[in-house]
Amino acid sequence: MDILSSRIILRPRDYATTLAFYRDSLGLAVAREYPGGTVFFAGQSLLEVAGHGGSADDPAGFAGAIWLQVRDIGAVAVELALRGVAIDRAPVTEPWGLIEMWVTDPDGVPIVLVEVPEEHPLRRDNR
Repeated sequence: MDILSSRIILRPRDYATTLAFYRDSLGLAVAREYPGGTVFFAGQSLLEVAGHGGSADDPAGFAGAIWLQVRDIGAVAVELALRGVAIDRAPVTEPWGLIEMWVTDPDGVPIVLVEVPEEHPLRRDNR
């Protein structure tokens, strides 16, 4: 199987609130808009907020997380706090060496913001 692209699709209970969170609070750039939805750039992936398909009767929660790599987690923490985004967990260096900070979108979807330190194996060229 060849995978040519990927994206995360969210079908929120309140489209306008979730759209504003990803666009205004997190500051993700819009890749494209269509009637009833918006697609954002999220690093090498895309994040789509669909204005259709979600309802108040849907099960609560999201069995996963959105993982977004950033250059400077400290700067992002300040930026999000200034935008009024609640930080669920402040930046901390995990045992696996990544610096992670957690926030939650309006529907309770966990978002992991990650900085990869220079000395981390993910930054090594293994060729």
